[in-house]
Amino acid sequence: MPKYVFITGGVVSSVGKGIAAASLGLLLEARGLKVAMMKLDPYINVDPGTMNPFEHGEVFVTDDGAETDLDLGHYQRFTHAKISQKSNATTGGIYHTVIEKERRGEYLGKTVQVIPHITDEIKRRIRMLTAEPEDDADVALIEVGGTVGDIEGLPFLEAIRQFNLDLYPQPCCNIHVTLVPFIEAAGELKTKPTQHSVRALRDIGIQPQVIICRTGTHELGPDQRRKIAMFCNVTEEAIIGAPDVSPVYAIPLNLKKQGYDDIVLHTLGMTAPEADMKAWGAFVDKIRHPAHEVRIAAVGKYVEHEDAYKSINEAFVHAGVANDCKVRLEWVDSEVFENGTLPKDKLAPFDGVVIGPGFGSRGIEGKIRAVNYVRTSRKPFFGICLGMQIAVIEMSRNCLGLPRANSTEFDTDTPDPVICLLSEQRGVRELGGTMRLGAYRCNLREGTKAREAYGSESIDERHRHRYEFNAAYQQRLEKEAGLVVSGVHPKSDHELVEIIELRDHPWFCASQFHPEFTSMPLRPQPLFRAFVKAALEFRKSRVPGEATAVPIA
Repeated sequence: MPKYVFITGGVVSSVGKGIAAASLGLLLEARGLKVAMMKLDPYINVDPGTMNPFEHGEVFVTDDGAETDLDLGHYQRFTHAKISQKSNATTGGIYHTVIEKERRGEYLGKTVQVIPHITDEIKRRIRMLTAEPEDDADVALIEVGGTVGDIEGLPFLEAIRQFNLDLYPQPCCNIHVTLVPFIEAAGELKTKPTQHSVRALRDIGIQPQVIICRTGTHELGPDQRRKIAMFCNVTEEAIIGAPDVSPVYAIPLNLKKQGYDDIVLHTLGMTAPEADMKAWGAFVDKIRHPAHEVRIAAVGKYVEHEDAYKSINEAFVHAGVANDCKVRLEWVDSEVFENGTLPKDKLAPFDGVVIGPGFGSRGIEGKIRAVNYVRTSRKPFFGICLGMQIAVIEMSRNCLGLPRANSTEFDTDTPDPVICLLSEQRGVRELGGTMRLGAYRCNLREGTKAREAYGSESIDERHRHRYEFNAAYQQRLEKEAGLVVSGVHPKSDHELVEIIELRDHPWFCASQFHPEFTSMPLRPQPLFRAFVKAALEFRKSRVPGEATAVPIA
């Protein structure tokens, strides 16, 4: 049985619980331990799949097709934990299961209540994380979303309290992440909100053994540590200061210096060899001191919300390090190209252009115009999911002379549906969890940029889409537009196009899948790495002396 660590948050939301959990997972793995990770989300949605990216951020997809919270992306980027359907549980999903059991009569006529039935289901989900032999782990890290004091989070906290008691005398470790605000008028950090947050947690019956204090641009001083330790009943050594650190990958190193992993292992009654963080430290150093830089324009429709494309942002960081280069990723709202701005005027200064995923018709025509510009100007281009579909629409309109070519997602009456609904999606009415989700095999063709990037005949990448390339237009696009289908998934009735390229273009590649979901700091995603390399070569070809080091501000 694994040892359990629970991570809660206080004072405000978005305080950094996910990074605190992922950092601990990284440090424990560096000490030779195997970890499992899980996020408990209090919202009533069954999963975040139907949520607006403006409100919730990106939906992170796992190999087995779960649509999950973006914090699971942090878990995967920081650790080697197996992230799956079992790694995310929500209030909606838990209540759905309990109600289904009640309808089947499994509670034998008892009154179904939050305690014990909801809390029992929460605890069952926690145990399921490591129930199978292949899921065996030394330490299970369980993050609870939301903030202590939220009504919707109370069943999760009660379940954790019970779980601590159920495992007695085996110790658990409870970590609380809080905000310690700096009050400008007083000129000091204030610990009172943290004291109240811990008091609320203790009122529920949970005593934290570690408190991580987010302090913004300020350092937690010894006086604040002593005060928090005294009023929160925690040793001073277990008060961890967490000022803002850039890049985010440096946070585990900062926490390591304060003995974060040592304190947790001591609380759990465990020992392990000292962590070897040399490779991780070298990665962080490369981010901070690159030799070159490139500017990439990301044309999208959720540009006001950074978390909407979180995995794409991070994949470019990883690919940049692999090319010893700083990637300056700048988001461009595709709607500006529908309101009079020419793509050439906006995109000319950039070394490459990426068009990422999205849903709905807003901003689509602007993306089509952006693809037309990069295709004709021979600027490196990378399309992801919808980005691939946009590229097909653009070539169909401008190379095949089909002015109304479109996706049936945007125009159900198009005479040329070059992008159409997947056959298995016909008749689907419910939106949640019904797309083509998870990892699928893609066979790569020889002599293509995709095959060169991956160095493999076949790959497995994650998907999240309802529409596909219409194979009826493939021959014309190959003959008249120079299209190359470089990756396909073998289906029973036809080959589903997974990757397209252009024959006579320096680097024009687009995938139906989401490569960003599999990128890791020390194992950058191959297509991202190849695209950044192409952008760097494009920059060097047009900027004299670019082969020399470029100072980074």
